[in-house]
Amino acid sequence: MSTTSPSTKTSRKGGRSRKPDKNTNAYHWYTPRFWHGMLAGDWFSFVGRHRYAIAPRRWGLWFGATCFVLINSVLAAYHRWRHGDRIAATEIKQPPLFIIGHWRSGSTFLHDLMVIDPRHTYADTYECISPNHFLSSGGFVRACFKWVLPSKRPMDNVATGWDRPQEDEFALMNMGAPSPYLKMAFPNHPCEGDDYLDFRNVSQEETERWKQIMLQFLKTITARDDRQIVLKSPTHTGRIKVLLELFPEAKFIHIVRDPLELYSSTMKLWPTLWWYQSLHIAKLDDLEEYVFDCYDRMYGTFFEHESLIDPSRICEVRYERLASDTLNEVRRVYEQLDLGDFEVVRPQMEAYLKSLGQYQPNKHEYDPETVERVMSRWGGYAERYGYRRDSLGES
Repeated sequence: MSTTSPSTKTSRKGGRSRKPDKNTNAYHWYTPRFWHGMLAGDWFSFVGRHRYAIAPRRWGLWFGATCFVLINSVLAAYHRWRHGDRIAATEIKQPPLFIIGHWRSGSTFLHDLMVIDPRHTYADTYECISPNHFLSSGGFVRACFKWVLPSKRPMDNVATGWDRPQEDEFALMNMGAPSPYLKMAFPNHPCEGDDYLDFRNVSQEETERWKQIMLQFLKTITARDDRQIVLKSPTHTGRIKVLLELFPEAKFIHIVRDPLELYSSTMKLWPTLWWYQSLHIAKLDDLEEYVFDCYDRMYGTFFEHESLIDPSRICEVRYERLASDTLNEVRRVYEQLDLGDFEVVRPQMEAYLKSLGQYQPNKHEYDPETVERVMSRWGGYAERYGYRRDSLGES
């Protein structure tokens, strides 16, 4: 067991990303990437702003994306004609339940648990990649194109599939909203969407545009299924004020985790995603500072705006407790947020947990220099959520 992963060492000292040591050969030029759901106007404008700075090895990926966005534009026009009036008339009667927290905090596991409940619905992978036309195209694509997706996520081998719960941030990006996830396409360039992690430098006009895109997506989900929507995106962590302006009665589950584990896992997350998603061969010179800066944006605003949430509408969850005592921890969430009778969903959750088997997360050891760097930037998080310095990295 090494003290620092190879990818983390490379990232801090510079260099370019290399293909991760995982069996992800199912990623081909035609495999859908997160930004393949854009419309043609947004796509060509986006790539044009980056001056078509595409690595020669990634021209096939660009060609595949361009084919997708041209098809998207045709399907979106049909979708507006077929479903536009229905979506416009749809009301979101139940406020969403948002799962927030830093990347790699266990939010995917928590999301998977919460959407087991038959009283909940969610945005799935196909809907988030194809938000502009999924009501029209979903049945055909799900039935005929399962084979285009890899079976596992490249960063952690979690199962994938068109019907799996997904981050709604990808849907917003594909509908034309600026997003920090645009960096996945051009990781070597400054990201035009980073300001949308906290909205501090976003004009009121652009904020209202973002809110309308968010509302349009959730109304489309509701037109398909009017149950309460459970949403999960780490990017929403710093958006509490904006989300409450849209949904004053929204509820939040905030998941936290050992900051050293967050650091190590996030330092591996971005190089892996950039390798499989980007039109660049990513440079990693500033990776650590990027990880720290994203935290500063998200949690600086979260700490400022958390008090805007009615205490009865937010529940804090520790990943370590969720992993070790899952059912009791989820029961506590249900009781604190008044989500209904937990016993209704308990058998399904027990069956789901049994299907997962014994999952052991990666263990890391940390040299004193790494601990000091992380604590100098994330010490406030560790103190606020009760992670003692002498026990960090032991979870």
